[in-house]
This record gives sequence, C-alpha cells and structure tokens, in this order.
Amino acid sequence: MKRTLIALLSALPLVLATVGCNVDSGGGGTDAAEAAGKRGPITIWYSNNTEEVAWGKAMVAEWNEAHPDEKVTAQEIPAGKTAEEAIGAAITAGTAPCLVLNTAPAAVPQFQKQGGLVPLDDFPDARRYIEDRTGDTAEQYRSPDGKYYQLPWKSNPVVIFYNKKAFAKAGIDAENPPLSTYDEFLDTARRVVKGGGAQYAILPAPTSEFFQSWFDFYPLFAAETGGKLLVENGEATFAGEEGERVAAFWRTLYDEGLAGREKYNGDAFADGKAAMAIVGPWAIPVYGDKVEWGSVPVPTSKGTPAEEVHTFSDAKNIAMYSACANRGTAWELMKFATSKQQDGALLEATGQMPLRSGLAEAYPDYFAENPAYTTFADLAARTVEVPNVPNSIAIWQALRDAYSNAVIFGKTDPDTALRDAAAKVDQLASQS
Repeated sequence: MKRTLIALLSALPLVLATVGCNVDSGGGGTDAAEAAGKRGPITIWYSNNTEEVAWGKAMVAEWNEAHPDEKVTAQEIPAGKTAEEAIGAAITAGTAPCLVLNTAPAAVPQFQKQGGLVPLDDFPDARRYIEDRTGDTAEQYRSPDGKYYQLPWKSNPVVIFYNKKAFAKAGIDAENPPLSTYDEFLDTARRVVKGGGAQYAILPAPTSEFFQSWFDFYPLFAAETGGKLLVENGEATFAGEEGERVAAFWRTLYDEGLAGREKYNGDAFADGKAAMAIVGPWAIPVYGDKVEWGSVPVPTSKGTPAEEVHTFSDAKNIAMYSACANRGTAWELMKFATSKQQDGALLEATGQMPLRSGLAEAYPDYFAENPAYTTFADLAARTVEVPNVPNSIAIWQALRDAYSNAVIFGKTDPDTALRDAAAKVDQLASQS
C-alpha cells in the first residue's frame, strides 16, 4: 500500500548505509545445511496494518493448534521504527526473527549483501513451490545469483482512480472517460481542470525520495513497454523511446499546470484537490464512502487494451532471515501462510492481491461478491517489480533526481536527463 510503503522505506538508505556488509546474523554459529532441516519454535514479524494483523493472528493460531511442538510467536514489527530500520538493526545484532511477512523487494539486494537472508533454494522444494504458485511473475524476484531470497507474496497493482463527480461537472463521461491514450488523458485532464472539476487533474508527490517514481514514471513505463523492468541484463532500459514518451507525457502535465509542483499535505484525491490519483486496491476501502470513484488502467501512448496493460506491483514479500535456527519450521510456515486457503483469507481480510497465478479463477466467489477488485486481480498477472540488482536504492535515486529536475521542475531536457541517468544506473548495476 502506497502510504505504508512510503513510511516504511523513507529511512531505508540511511539504515542500509549503517549496516555492515557480509554480516553473519546468526552469530557465526548457524550451519545452513543443518538449519534447513531443523524444526522447533520460531518467531515471526508482520506488518502493523490492522487488517494484516488480524489475518496474521488467525493464521498463526491455526498453525499453532496443529503444530504444538513448532510454536510460532508472532508480533508486529517493533514500533517506533520503519520496517527496514527494525530489520536492519536486527540483522546487525543477530536478533532478526525467522520470517518477516513485510519484506520490501527494494531492500532485498542490500539485506542479501549483508548476509541477512537465507536463500530459499536451500530447501529442495522451494523453487518449484515458488514458481508453481506465482507463475512467470516469480522470475522478477530471483536475485542475480539465480536464487530466491524472498517468496513473492502479495501485490497492490496500481491504476488510475478518477473522481466521477469531478468529471461529470466538467462535462466528461464519468462511466467511460477517455483516458486510454496519452492524447486522450491530456485532453481529459485539461477539460477537468478548465471545467472546475478540480484544481489539478492529478497530483503525484513531486518530492525527491527514491521511491516516488514507483507512483508516476514507473507504472506508465511498465505499461508503455509491455512489462520491462527498469534494469534488465545489468543495463538501464528507460532511456529509449518508451521512456522518453513517458517523460514527455508527465512534463506536459506539469508544464500546463495540470499536475502540481508543490507537495500537498493531505490526500489530494480524497480532498478534491486532484481529480485523479495513481493507487492500488488499498484505495477501495479508503475512498469508498468519501469519493465516487471509477478506475482505469494507466494510459499508454497508443491505448493498449486494458487486458494487456502492465503496471507496477507495489508488492511486499516474505523473507527468511539468517539468524533463524529452526529453518525447517520456518519454511513450512512460509508454505502454510501462502497456501490457497491462507491466500484466500488474506484476500478477504485486506483486499491485497496474493501473487498467485490464476488469481481470479482461484477465488471466484470473492471476486463475484467484490467486483471492484476484479481489475486488480487481472493486473496482478502483469505486474512489474523493482529490479533485483545491486545498489537498487541508489539506482532509483539516480532516476528520481534526473526525473525531478527535468520532468517535474523543467530545469533540463528530459531526453538528455534520462540518458545521463541511464549511464549512472549502468555503473551502479555493474557493481557488486
């Protein structure tokens, strides 16, 4: 979820800079082969999101009832810190829990480098389990060494939410708004602002944090390219024609005042400041009674059919941490927590999309009763993750700095800025 993600990741670069590399968070005494088969009590952490806490408590209670000799002790990630601060400190101290059911994919390369994660390939059935459950999307979560250090768990595919009343006020068809192509989107944006629907057509955060590109540039880049990662085969992909088209689209929105260059301290969509927003399924209960909303996939230059559009995943995964002694139990719990039954319970409790192939077919009753979530279930099979590469955070920051200067604030040429950023990204991705 975007709000939670921003809070969790805002301090990540500082945390990672203070954690030593190649730490044996098991204190030097954990033998991987032996631990992979060990069973016994374990500790796990999960998110402090209210709905996830309720799901987690029920899941753990069910496990403990069936496994009295392998009791799971669960808690929310320690209060007063971001998730990554807490995890980073625990890795350093050798006190990390066995599992964290809230591991950000962007943090995995650094946690792996620090020696804090267990390669799930240590378990004979892990690769097949992950790939059977998640399908082709699983490939995005493999590390450069070919191993899985995270189990793909749940995603929040992002789409465009629009305010139906704001559109209707401006004389725009609120049931079938023209938002599929860049030209349509820009024309609609102009009309909704000129027609008094809202001050801004859309108002993504114009701030410089590395992760902000996940909610403006990256979803549209994923859609425009048919699913490219920001970095593939060790090289940046965003400096070509597709990236330039995305940058030009956003630059037009800013240059024409259809998007704002100042941070809004509040929820611009809920407050009626902006007529549109880029959000995930978490937004359905948030805006349900506050805004009469509709949703469409993010636009592309040529208007890609909705059933083919890709978008950013906004995922959170499950990782096993190397301080864990009873890894056999931890792995069995990972499978239990991501079983069809528990995925269904998570879906019911949170509305977040399990990273499970054939999602809509697996839970037909849920989607029949909750049709607003169907779009997200369809998109879940076409999500694009942050690339699992060295220096992931620095790579995103290089892009964000270039994008902010050129696209948001119009200080430099966007095409040149993307090319310069790509050169930096290529260097960073080549480093270990």
